[in-house]
Amino acid sequence: MDLTITIFLLVYVAMALGHLPGFLLDRTAAALVGALLLIVLGRITPAAAWQAIDYRTIGLLFGLMVIASSFAVAGFYGWVARAAGAARVGPQALLAILIAVAAVMSALLTKDVVAAAMTPVLAGICVARRLNPVPFLLGFCFAVNVGSSATLIGSPQNMITAETLGFSFTGFMAMAALPALVGLPIIWLVVTVLYRRRWALAAPKAAPKADNDAPVALDRGETAKAAIVTAAVIVAFVATDWPHMLIALCGASVLLISRRVDSERLLGKVDGNLLVLLFGLFIVNAAFVATDLPQRLITHLSTAGFDLQNPMSLLLVMAVLSNIVGNNPAVMLVTPFLKGATHPDALGAALVLGTNFSSNAVLFGSLAGIIVTEEGSRRGITIDFAEFAKAGVPTSILCLLLAAGWIFHLT
Repeated sequence: MDLTITIFLLVYVAMALGHLPGFLLDRTAAALVGALLLIVLGRITPAAAWQAIDYRTIGLLFGLMVIASSFAVAGFYGWVARAAGAARVGPQALLAILIAVAAVMSALLTKDVVAAAMTPVLAGICVARRLNPVPFLLGFCFAVNVGSSATLIGSPQNMITAETLGFSFTGFMAMAALPALVGLPIIWLVVTVLYRRRWALAAPKAAPKADNDAPVALDRGETAKAAIVTAAVIVAFVATDWPHMLIALCGASVLLISRRVDSERLLGKVDGNLLVLLFGLFIVNAAFVATDLPQRLITHLSTAGFDLQNPMSLLLVMAVLSNIVGNNPAVMLVTPFLKGATHPDALGAALVLGTNFSSNAVLFGSLAGIIVTEEGSRRGITIDFAEFAKAGVPTSILCLLLAAGWIFHLT
């Protein structure tokens, strides 16, 4: 087997399993090592490797991560979670509130930052109210994935899709916001039906706390500053034709210049591992495409009835592929073959909805799912693979059927 293809397969085995079997090499390290080996072994030139990296997506993602992280440093996420959890309503209404909050937050800010910041607070609130935290954490997680589909700033795969297919901020929302909104009642319905007799804690007790559970007080000044910058960035996305990357980086620069918040603390909230992962995958994928094998595979898929230029076929391919290798790697694998699309809106919807909606099927289908379950585990809340899938599979199937109907409408 060709060495490039071997390295490519090993990298994507790590993407699927979370690590490279037999080695202490996680997804990020596998992508980085794979890229470096391909350069060192001459399978891709240094110049071609640099050209393969989509600096627009990386810059956009970094800028938006800094903006989202500024809310975490200001204590905003915890404040929102506590405010939502304090509502004096029944379990079903509380679940609806959390789903709505998760969707709005993830659509306007990077969803993984929202999941990491709010999960610990929500878990503590559920235990304090003597509620079973599992349905609320699942509903929150599902809503983060579905809600993030609404805007191009909701998730990294949205940003990759928008940059590849040339969507504006409003064009992206026109393509994906409505199905994302309609997907939220589906989440509520599935979770409510499955947990209708299991809202209360079986044995009320305080869950163990993690080291970082100390609440961060809301800094109203920094929150206001972050909100103003976020609003300005969104207005610039909508009202100007400036490159998305430059707008996001400008907003990040304003937030980093502060006399009250240490820039090291703010940058510490940025997911550097994800950025390195994307760097590596851009190079690994470029080397793989140069082997001509992807083109042959696409031809075979077309012969079998799975034409990637067909939105319905693409929706199915993305739904399966993203649950094998992850959302971002799946989108990065497919987007090079979608340029010059006849139906860019429908293909964009297939990419975005196929990855985000299917993310709820299995525990490792998205980084948000991993974050929520891991944060819950640290606090004595067990959400295993079967428990996650019991609610996640029907939620994903119903949301994907919704997506299919929407894509049919777009075509």
